Amino acid sequence: MKNFRGALIAGLCMVAWLAVGAVGRAAAQQPFSIEQILGYSFSYELASAKKADRIAWFEFERGRRNVFTAAAPDFKPVRLTSFMDDDGTDLTSLDISDDGAVVVFVRGHDPNAKGWVANPSQFPDGSEQAIWAVRVREGKPFRLAAGSKPALSPDGTRVVFVRESQVYGVALTQGVRTDQNVAVPPSAATKAAGGNAKEGLAPFFRTWGTNSAPVWSPDGRKLAFVTDRQDHSFIGVYDLASRKITYLGPSVDRDTSPAWSGDGKKIAFIRRPGSAFAQIVAQAQNSPGGPSYRPSVPAVPAVPSATQATVPATLSAQRAAVPAVPSATQAAALAPQAGAPAQTQASAPAAQPATTPGFQSSKFADGHLLTFWVADVEKGTAEKVWHDPLDEPAWRNIRSFVWAGDSLVFQVERNNWQHCYAVPAAGPADAAPVDLTPGDGEAEFVGYSADGRTLFYTSNAGDIDRRDLWKTPTAGGTPVQLTKGDGLETEPAPLASGDKVAVFYADARRPRCVALVPAQGGEAKIVNPALPADFPLDAQVVPEAVILKAEDGLEFHTQVFVPKDIKPDERRPAILFTHGGPGRQMLLGYHYMFFYHMAYAMNQYFAAQGYVVISVNYRSGIGYGREFRMAPGRGAAGSSEYQDVVAAGKYLQSRPDVDPNRIGLYGLSYGGLLTAMGLSRNSDIFKAGVDIAGVHLWGNSIDTNSTAFKASSVATVDKWTSPVLLVQGDDDRNVAFSQTTGLVQLLRARNIYHELIVYPDEVHDFLVYAKWVKTFKAADDFFNRFLRKKD
Repeated sequence: MKNFRGALIAGLCMVAWLAVGAVGRAAAQQPFSIEQILGYSFSYELASAKKADRIAWFEFERGRRNVFTAAAPDFKPVRLTSFMDDDGTDLTSLDISDDGAVVVFVRGHDPNAKGWVANPSQFPDGSEQAIWAVRVREGKPFRLAAGSKPALSPDGTRVVFVRESQVYGVALTQGVRTDQNVAVPPSAATKAAGGNAKEGLAPFFRTWGTNSAPVWSPDGRKLAFVTDRQDHSFIGVYDLASRKITYLGPSVDRDTSPAWSGDGKKIAFIRRPGSAFAQIVAQAQNSPGGPSYRPSVPAVPAVPSATQATVPATLSAQRAAVPAVPSATQAAALAPQAGAPAQTQASAPAAQPATTPGFQSSKFADGHLLTFWVADVEKGTAEKVWHDPLDEPAWRNIRSFVWAGDSLVFQVERNNWQHCYAVPAAGPADAAPVDLTPGDGEAEFVGYSADGRTLFYTSNAGDIDRRDLWKTPTAGGTPVQLTKGDGLETEPAPLASGDKVAVFYADARRPRCVALVPAQGGEAKIVNPALPADFPLDAQVVPEAVILKAEDGLEFHTQVFVPKDIKPDERRPAILFTHGGPGRQMLLGYHYMFFYHMAYAMNQYFAAQGYVVISVNYRSGIGYGREFRMAPGRGAAGSSEYQDVVAAGKYLQSRPDVDPNRIGLYGLSYGGLLTAMGLSRNSDIFKAGVDIAGVHLWGNSIDTNSTAFKASSVATVDKWTSPVLLVQGDDDRNVAFSQTTGLVQLLRARNIYHELIVYPDEVHDFLVYAKWVKTFKAADDFFNRFLRKKD
């Protein structure tokens, strides 16, 4: 069983400290640098072949992102690419062919709202996002086409992807080949591919609508896809041999999420009701040229109500509330005709939207809002196999499923936890979903055996601040826990043979790596990578789980890092870390997400530098159930989660090993939001802060009477006295850079000491490793000057 780390209530904190202090004094702290603690190779995006015991994954080592593979029997890791520059060129969307012979991936970050691909290294020709491939026997990657989200055919011969609402395809023999492991500049790639902006590619097939989600049949001879027609959508099937498109059970409803049966003869999909007239009219007004019918003489735009005109909910709503000005032609059509009776605006009847059944919302005749259907691919016919229980709305949140064995398996948050459920693919429609992953914990990452009859998943059931690997039959049965102990296993990728499961593994001192776990259970065997020779494995501390209670009585979890060399009666400075999201959970070990992996490492670094560090899992985060995540008054509705930050700060002040006048805090994104809130509301507790890309104003209003404004850190900026270091990239796609721009004006106006680091062309989660090193070094220096100056 995993070692129980202690669920300590605030009243037992003194006992906890004495125990930790005794352990801490047993060994001297060994100093190490930021470069050393961040010098590991971070592994991410694990994939396994369906018909061969081969795996592939990405590794990020000091900014160098590369593709690795390993295969039976020895699973010796092999690097397939040599992208050796820390230039911020992202690698994502890993896929592997069924036989394991080909791996595809995407190079380059996603475009922003204006279509600009992130270029944090300021390449003069710009940057691009493109699909690449590499054959495992050659190890020579080559570029296929500009694009993203590739779907690799099972035999590894071609890739399809979506561009401008059409499905494109490219054979691997058509790729722009290069024997150099470097990015091909967009201009050179375009020239080599045919000399036009589309690289000489034509759509795989053409069909009307917004087409998306291409999914290959198991034999690679057909392609299912979704085609959205605004008020309804279809599931289409394209036959490569006959070049024929078939639509499955077409109707007026909205069909999504195609999933093939194992034999490739059937497709399951989700069907929801099509649009009601209220949505159709709104869509027609907002999307000129769409398929919905509009009369030749346009209707007079509706005048917003006084409430809408005065208090728009969002900037987009504010724009939508302004009536469109008719063109000259439209004005003429709307003008009174000669001889027509005059009607003044004052005498016009007030707008009265139709509200009788069916006008404002849609549902099926039997009252259901979500259904599963199964179609015969050859015949094109479809029948309903399941519908959502009417007495439980949670089922309507299902967004996708997998056809696994004889079951349709999906994830949904019900009864406080996200679990995996299954219903028979053959019906009946009123079958009760089977909970495949019971227990008080989340079913987070999933993988399926080659035959689809076994679900492998990772969960924190039984060990709330870690992750374990489990398995269970997809038809229903008793789950079996496969791993135990202090490790964290995530993202299972079962091998084709069925005897092992590849996972990512980490623990309190070991950064994330690739490992194999026996399918019948047992210890995880590490495959890659080996740690750098100077990595401070033994110098790190094991964080302690401490449960605290906020002022309103809500309990929340934290992890506390205590320096090993702390002496009796010694008071140290302290640092409080808050994660972002807010849908995240910090764990008792290295995290599975990139930034939080680094943040955990930095918490270890700060502990080695002599700080007592606390990492706070505040309300609205994941891992502790829906009631905790959806706690009332959170965010713009009142920032109730800040109570947890204050409680953690006061807990630090109460510890006999902490100097209550030397406490700082830091965080990224939502963590930056809470950092700024701590400084603006409680500079009496928090004496310095590092705010990385934080949100400072909720919403788009500076109305001081609004709840959102009062929930923002800027609402209490006049109480802000502590110094702050602000860091952000100005191509941030998550938090507007204006959040930092606006805050700086407030700090300047009040003469509040602040330091600023701006990274031109960087995104929210910096792509260039050297900028993370610079940021963390600046944070270390900042805290050293403002929290350790008394040492």
